[in-house]
Amino acid sequence: MSPARREGLNWPFAASVLMLALFGLAAVYSAGQTDVPTVAAFAWRKQMVWLGVGLVAGLVSYRFSSRGLESFSLPVYIFAILLLLFTLAFGTGAGTAAGVKSWLSIGGVRLGQPAEFAKLALILMLARVLAHRQEPPNSLKELLPAGIVAGLPFLLVMQQPDLGSAIVFIGILFAMLFWAGVNPWLLVLLASPGLSLLLSFSTLSWAFWIVFVTGVLWFTRITLIESIIIWAANVFMGVVAFGLWGALAPYQRSRLLSFLNPEVDPQATGWHLIQSKVAIGSGGIFGKGYLDGTQKRLAFLPEQHTDFIFSVVGEELGFLGVIVAMLLFAILLVSLVKIAQRAADSFSYMVVFGFVGLLMTHVLENVGMTVGLMPITGIPLPLFSYGGSFTLACFLGLGVAMRVDRDSLLSGYLGVGGGGI
Repeated sequence: MSPARREGLNWPFAASVLMLALFGLAAVYSAGQTDVPTVAAFAWRKQMVWLGVGLVAGLVSYRFSSRGLESFSLPVYIFAILLLLFTLAFGTGAGTAAGVKSWLSIGGVRLGQPAEFAKLALILMLARVLAHRQEPPNSLKELLPAGIVAGLPFLLVMQQPDLGSAIVFIGILFAMLFWAGVNPWLLVLLASPGLSLLLSFSTLSWAFWIVFVTGVLWFTRITLIESIIIWAANVFMGVVAFGLWGALAPYQRSRLLSFLNPEVDPQATGWHLIQSKVAIGSGGIFGKGYLDGTQKRLAFLPEQHTDFIFSVVGEELGFLGVIVAMLLFAILLVSLVKIAQRAADSFSYMVVFGFVGLLMTHVLENVGMTVGLMPITGIPLPLFSYGGSFTLACFLGLGVAMRVDRDSLLSGYLGVGGGGI
C-alpha cells in the first residue's frame, strides 16, 4: 500500500476531481467573455457558488455509510419518482430545451432538475436489487426487476420529454448489469429492440440486424419463450418505427434530422452542430488561445457555457486541451473503478460502478453531440458545464465514492476482504 493510501488519501481521485472542477470553471469563465451580451457573462460567479455548495453536499454524503444508504435506497427512489411526476405536472423548460418540462420553478426562479436527483436514486435502488444476488441474472426473467426499476424513471423523463437524461438512465442500467456479471450477449439482446428501432430507417440495415439477433439468440440458447419475445420485439420496433417517429416532439425530430444532416436546416436546428464543429475544428492542435475563440466571442455557439462547453475548450485550447480534459476524465473514471473493486461490500461496489456509468454516459453523450457522433440532447459535461442540479449530483456521488474508499481502507486494516458480487 502506498504512503498516500496509508494516510487515507486517494491522490489520483482527489487530484482529478479538483483539476476537472478548476478546468471547468475556467472554461465557464471564458464562455462568458464575448463581444456581444450573453447570459453566460457572469455564469462563472454562480458556478463558483455551486461548486462550494457541491463540496458541502459531497461532505454530507460522505458521512453516510453503505448500510445507511442501502436502508434509505427505497424511500429515496420513491421520492424521486414522485418528484418526476410532480415535474410532469408543473415543470418548465430552459436552455436548448425550453419546450420540455424538466425544471421545477417557483416564481420564475428555477430550483433544479429532478431528473438529476433521480439518476442517483436509480443507482441506489439498482444496487439494492443487484447487490445481494448469489449469482448474476442470466435470463430476461431475472433481469425484469432491474428493468422495471430503471424503466419507470426512464419513461417519466421521456414524457417531459428529455431524451438526453432518459439515455443516461439506460446507460446506468447497462453499466450496473455489466458489472454485476450479466452475460454481455444477454445485454445485447436486452438492447436489441432499441437498436432495431434505430436501424429500421434503412431496410437493408434492419434486415441484417434481424439476422444478427437470430444468430445471437441461437448462440446464447436462452429459453424458447424469451427468444420469441426478443425476436418479436425487434420485428415490432422495426414495423412501428415510423409511428414512433410521429410521437416524438417536433424539436426532437428536428434534432435527429440535423444529426443525420445538419445542412438540412443550417440556420435553425442544424446551427448548433455546424457551429460546434467549426469551433472545434478551427482550434487545430494548439487552439486560438484562452479567451480568444472567435466562434465563442461572437456568441455563435449556442449554450456555450452549458451544453457546448466542450466546443469552447476545443476552439481555444485545441487538440492538446481536449486531450488533457479527456485524460483527466479517464483518471477519474479509472480511480472510481479501482475504488469499486476495493469496496468492502457488494452494495458499495455496485453504487460506485453505477456512478461510473452515470459519468461515462454523460461524457460520451456530451462530447459525442459536439462533434456530430451523437444527436444533440442538451446534456451537461460533468464538472465542466455550468449548472446547479448536475453539479450537486456529481458531488453527492463523489462523496459516496470517497466514503466507500475510506471504508475499504479501514476494512483492509482489519483484514476484511472487499469486492463485488
